[in-house]
Amino acid sequence: MKLLENIGQGIDAVKSNLLRAFITCLIIAIGISALVGILTSIDAMNFAITKTFSRMGSQSFNIRNTQGVQRHGGPISAAQADAISYIQASRFKRDFQFPSDVSISRNAAMTAKVKHEGQETNPNVRVIGVDENYLKTASYDIAQGRNFTSNDVELALPLAIVGKEIVSSVIPDANAVGKEILVNGKRYRIVGELAEKGSSLGMSGGDRVVFVPVSRSRQDFVDGRENFFINVAVDEVSQLDPAMNEAYLMMRKIRGTGLSGTDNFVLTKSDALARDAIDNLKMVTAVGTIIAIITLLGAAVSLMNIMLVSVTERTREIGVRKALGASSKVIRNQFLTEAIVICQIGGLAGILFGILLGNLVGLGLGSGFIIPWQWMLTAVLVCMVVGLAAGIYPANKAARLNPIDALRFE
Repeated sequence: MKLLENIGQGIDAVKSNLLRAFITCLIIAIGISALVGILTSIDAMNFAITKTFSRMGSQSFNIRNTQGVQRHGGPISAAQADAISYIQASRFKRDFQFPSDVSISRNAAMTAKVKHEGQETNPNVRVIGVDENYLKTASYDIAQGRNFTSNDVELALPLAIVGKEIVSSVIPDANAVGKEILVNGKRYRIVGELAEKGSSLGMSGGDRVVFVPVSRSRQDFVDGRENFFINVAVDEVSQLDPAMNEAYLMMRKIRGTGLSGTDNFVLTKSDALARDAIDNLKMVTAVGTIIAIITLLGAAVSLMNIMLVSVTERTREIGVRKALGASSKVIRNQFLTEAIVICQIGGLAGILFGILLGNLVGLGLGSGFIIPWQWMLTAVLVCMVVGLAAGIYPANKAARLNPIDALRFE
């Protein structure tokens, strides 16, 4: 019962010094909203990253040359930077016997322009040469039309599968399948339209893409240095490591590294990039937490100052309460409860604002609405600790007042 009385007196004290309490609650709310908002944003980013890379397939890995990869901080050798040739990629696809789907691809153009009957895109379209297995290994779905066939690839037919953004840009009011487009001046007939990938992590590259048969890309998009990528998708996650071990041995044989030669290729799981990105967010989390803690320390100092002023202003009240029989413990608990009430009011406002802030970030990333129960409970506990830390000295000062001296105070 005494606890409820103390809480009621704390609320009355807040009402009697409304402006001062409001400013303190606002400072606390800013600190808590920074803590909850930043950590909610981190959760949204984690969700978006996981969602984005899960579309790539958690049961797949890719093989590429080591261009741009450094070992132990040193420069890579010329052998390591060797591109994977079409012959090598085709040989791997033909000879790899592990139960899986294997595809080969190449980046044909990164800044292409697509045209159709006077409509054209910006020159920011990615063109990728792919085979008949690529959509499966890269986790793309066909919304309309069909995938490439092995015959399309072997004959290097001028066909294309386009992303949703390409369709909306140049063929907005019609079925894209069967239409002809110009890709950097080369004519292609659309045989398939990709299902929408969305804009995870603020990017829509999965929808701004044109796939052409890999053999055709070698004719129409001539690159002085061709480099091919190999994607492998297995049926079960448990098969991923054995498949990677077998692929590693086969690539060493195909690339002619010998028994003791340096690897000139790398194998990467699809979820490895997601793990790296999530690990990089830990620094952001740490910085955000430090900012929130500094803000809360400022709030604690402000609250302590307000409580000390409150003790001084209410010296006569304290004397009256002691004269009527209130013990030092009761006085101490009253002021501690008042400090905690102010912190909790500010904390509640901070939690609500932090959830709103974090989910605005999540909305931009397409991660959906997140209720961070863990961070909400953490914020409540933090407010409790801040209230106790800021109120204990003023409360002890009030409890030690001599009732006779307090009654004489004007």
